[in-house]
Amino acid sequence: MRLFTVDAFTDSAFQGNPAAVCLLDTPVTERWMQSVATEMNLSETAFLLGDSLRWFTPAVEVTLCGHATLATAHVLYSTGAADGQLEFNTASGTLTVNRRPDGMITMDFPAKDVTPATVPDGLEKALGVTPVRVGKSELDLLVELESEETVRSLAPDIAALADVDARGVIVTAPGTETDFVSRFFAPRVGVPEDPVTGSAHCALSPYWSARLGRLTLVGAQLSPRGGLVHVTHAGDRVHLTGRAVTVLSGTLHV
Repeated sequence: MRLFTVDAFTDSAFQGNPAAVCLLDTPVTERWMQSVATEMNLSETAFLLGDSLRWFTPAVEVTLCGHATLATAHVLYSTGAADGQLEFNTASGTLTVNRRPDGMITMDFPAKDVTPATVPDGLEKALGVTPVRVGKSELDLLVELESEETVRSLAPDIAALADVDARGVIVTAPGTETDFVSRFFAPRVGVPEDPVTGSAHCALSPYWSARLGRLTLVGAQLSPRGGLVHVTHAGDRVHLTGRAVTVLSGTLHV
């Protein structure tokens, strides 16, 4: 089976968020997919069989992943395996993907509304800062901080964040060169810090659109690798747009 490593939400190798993409020839077991994802040891490994797409971290299967979906679409487009609109059947429903004339790839994902929430016990201590606002989406806890620099310099207690009752913790603030910035920590699902998180932007897009009064925004994720996500809030959907770069391709022999 063909196996690729793709850096997503970037136009430069060794930046953005690396994902493995495995193009399956035949059905395989969940245990086998989890073993491959653990072997790859990236934040996500995508498995595509026909139009069925699944994502695994090194520890668990997840129900939504943006950067590995972008990586999968990039592989199909760049190898000539597909041209035009793609439709992936996933645990989060049908996800539609299109390649724009400029080569950027746009994904149609479900929006995740953020509702106000009280500050969970231990959160401030784990983050080492006092939040400006806290909200909860279907998947994650969203924590707004006072500035881009606060987000950039954050050094949280990852073990303590694993006790927060959410898939992950999004920290965010207004941006200086982009509309907003963020970082994403998900130790509960085996990802201490994710470099660039498409699914988190499903919550960040409606959150900042409401705050800034604009539907189309650009977000920068301030992990050490960094990356850009262009977002458009469209009712109950979010359009995520970015670039990707293949850094490795080969054959899986087991």
